[in-house]
Amino acid sequence: MKKLYYTLLLLTMNINNNAYAESLHKDNFQNPAQWSYISDNVMGGKSKGSVYYDMGEGSSIAYLSGNVTTKNNGGFIQIRKNLKDINLKNAEYVKITAKGNNQKYFVHFRTSGTILPWQYYQLSFTVTKEYKEFILPISEFKKSGSFQASKINPKSITSIGLVAFGRDHEAKLYIKEVSFYGTENK
Repeated sequence: MKKLYYTLLLLTMNINNNAYAESLHKDNFQNPAQWSYISDNVMGGKSKGSVYYDMGEGSSIAYLSGNVTTKNNGGFIQIRKNLKDINLKNAEYVKITAKGNNQKYFVHFRTSGTILPWQYYQLSFTVTKEYKEFILPISEFKKSGSFQASKINPKSITSIGLVAFGRDHEAKLYIKEVSFYGTENK
């Protein structure tokens, strides 16, 4: 835990003073058509939710809300963006700026190696009632199944999902920004 804390502290310092990290891709929901809402209904689940985009006062947010239930082998609602045409080969971490209802949410990556619909890599973050930046190292994402590579090769990332997942709960997640950072010339 201490190692993760120091890694996150170092990454935060590097992002904020731009001494090390370069922004490789940034999305602040100016074009909501690039994002899709998906729920467990695609596989027979019973979760219900929606996404709303607020474009007020020069900034935009995505608001993912709903009731997540594990009934009928379900358990998720999410928004997802296709990243196939984005060069992330030097990406080292993703930064999420979000707030919500003091719950745990997840970032899911799909890669060119995640063929089956239930395959992904995930890392959690817990929101508070105030906006906060979450720096999530790509190397820390965990695979969902045994037939996947242990670690993500960033250049193989094909999509990102912001997900309410895995347990019965009410989702209220506000997201201001999703950014990828890494080294320009690695």
